[in-house]
Amino acid sequence: MNRRDLLGIGCLALLLSSCGSRAPSQPLVGFVSNNTAEFWTIAEAGTRKAAEEFDVRVEFRRPQNGTAAEQREILEDLRIKGARAVAISVNDPVNQVGLIDSLAAHIPVITQDNDAPGSKRTCYIGTNNYEAGRDVGKLVKEVMPQGGTIAIFVGKPDPLNARLRRQGVLDELAGQRDAAGPVYGKYRLLDTFYDHVDTRKAKDNAADALTRLRDEPNVCLIGLWAYNPPAILSAVKDANRAGQVHIVGFDEAENTLLGIKEGTVYGTVVQQPYRFGYESVKLMAALVRGERPPLPEDGIVYIPHLVIRKENVEQFHRELNALLGK
Repeated sequence: MNRRDLLGIGCLALLLSSCGSRAPSQPLVGFVSNNTAEFWTIAEAGTRKAAEEFDVRVEFRRPQNGTAAEQREILEDLRIKGARAVAISVNDPVNQVGLIDSLAAHIPVITQDNDAPGSKRTCYIGTNNYEAGRDVGKLVKEVMPQGGTIAIFVGKPDPLNARLRRQGVLDELAGQRDAAGPVYGKYRLLDTFYDHVDTRKAKDNAADALTRLRDEPNVCLIGLWAYNPPAILSAVKDANRAGQVHIVGFDEAENTLLGIKEGTVYGTVVQQPYRFGYESVKLMAALVRGERPPLPEDGIVYIPHLVIRKENVEQFHRELNALLGK
C-alpha cells in the first residue's frame, strides 16, 4: 500500500468520525399506534409536545392495516434506526408477548392504549377500559331506562381494550361483574359486530343491525372504537331513523361530537389520547437518560376518562381543538 492510499484511508476515517460527531444528540424514541384512526392524531400532538419539552426525537408510526404483523415490521425498523425506547398499542396481547419481551431485553418498552399484561413491558399508560366500559353502560341506562335491545360495535375481538370495554358495558347493564348474556338485566344483546378496522364494514354492520332490529321499539347502538360511532350515525341517518335509534359512543371523533351537539348521539366516553402521547414520551425520555421515575407496583398508569353529554360537549370540543391548534 503506497503513501497516497494510506492518506486516503486516513481522510476517510476522519470524515466518518466527523460525520458521527454531527449525529443528532437527541435520543430517538418510537410511538406505535394500533391503526390509522383519527384518534391517533390527538395522541401524536401529545408526543410532539413532550418531545419538544424533554429534548428527544419521536417517530410516530401507524400500521396502515392495523395488524400485529405490521407492528412487528415497524418495531424492527425502529430498532434498526436506533430507537432507545418504544411505546406501542398492542394489537394481539397474547401472541405479541414474545415480540415485546425480546425487545424489552434491550430497550424500555411501554404499552399504551392497549396493554399486554403478561409481557415484560415497563408499564402501561392508558385508560381503565373496564371502568370506561361501565360508564358507557351508564349512558345506555340513562338514555334507555326502560330497557330494550342493544348492539355493540368494535374493531377486533382480541385487543384487550375491546374486551374490557365490552365486558364493562354488559356488567353495568346486568348489575353484576362477569355477567353472561344474551340478556343483561332489562337489556337484550343482539350481537357484537366486529369490522376489523374497516370503516366501510363498520357502517355495513350498523346497517345490518338496523335491519334486524327494524321492529324493535327501544334500540341503542353502542360503538366502542373511535370510528364506530360515526359509522353507526351515518347508517342511522341513511335509514331515516335519526332520533328514533339511540347511539352511545366511545372516543372523540369529530362526527361523534357533532352528533351529540345535534342530538343524534346521546353521549360518549372519551379517553385522553393527547396525554397517552405526552406521558409516554415523557417517561421514555427519562428512561433513555438513565432515570427511574417512580411507577406503580403493578406497572399501570391510568389516564382518567371523561363522560361527554350535550351539557359539556361544547367546552370539551373547544379544549380539544385548542390542543390540536385549531
